Amino acid sequence: MASADLRETRRRIKSVEGTKKITRAMELIAASRIPKAIARVTASKPYSSKLVEVIANVGAASGGASHELLERREVETVGILIVSSDRGLAGAYATNIIRMAEDSMARHRAAGRTVVLYAVGKKAKAYFEYRKYRVERSWLGVTDTPGYGDARSIANTVMDSFASSQVDSVEAYYTRFESALTQTPTGYELLPITARQSAGEGPAVSYEYEPSPAQILDRLLPRYVEATIYSMLLEASASEHSARRRSMKAATDNAEELIKTLTVKANRARQAEITTAITEIVGGAEALAE
Repeated sequence: MASADLRETRRRIKSVEGTKKITRAMELIAASRIPKAIARVTASKPYSSKLVEVIANVGAASGGASHELLERREVETVGILIVSSDRGLAGAYATNIIRMAEDSMARHRAAGRTVVLYAVGKKAKAYFEYRKYRVERSWLGVTDTPGYGDARSIANTVMDSFASSQVDSVEAYYTRFESALTQTPTGYELLPITARQSAGEGPAVSYEYEPSPAQILDRLLPRYVEATIYSMLLEASASEHSARRRSMKAATDNAEELIKTLTVKANRARQAEITTAITEIVGGAEALAE
């Protein structure tokens, strides 16, 4: 009959084997989603790049026309948009971006500014609510496969807050996807919009405007904010899947190592039982012979 220690070791082996199956399945699921997420990130970049180019050209032709999304004013209230995740088991993915945003919030509070918080993902919402921060608006269930409608909803909320002077600037924090192995927490000033140079090469494109450049700019700037947020969501989604795949692979590898260690322990315990049994049999036989 197996000893209590051997039975406990065998139960642990079965438990770890069950955990290994789960982590392996999650690793494969994350790995299957990564190519599609990367493809969406890659497909969105030409649109964003061309939009920046068009805005730069229209802005130059508008003769310095003002727009509410371009207005810079003294910052008394800061909006913080955090793109985290809805699910865990992705290592330090959500923790890194939350800490980065929290550090920025602490600096703004130390400077006497009011912070208005917008959270994308359950992780950020739960973290800040647990610490008694007021979350002005949250979006849940969008980080796994974000759609353009999700980006439009977020953009409309932050643009309305900025246009109504509820906030004087908006900072966005998300995880930039660089490769399947590298994802970088990044902060970005979303509002007011800062004119950027297009990454395109060659001579500037000449446009004919109908209606006026100022009216076109009025339509393009909100689209630019939506496209920027959509790009953030896509990069964050690809980063999350990559981080989860690495985390689950590490968990699977650790489970395999633990199973090997426990198997050796169980074999030693079983061998000790067999040795003890043989010793008892031999001792009994000698006793009978005497």
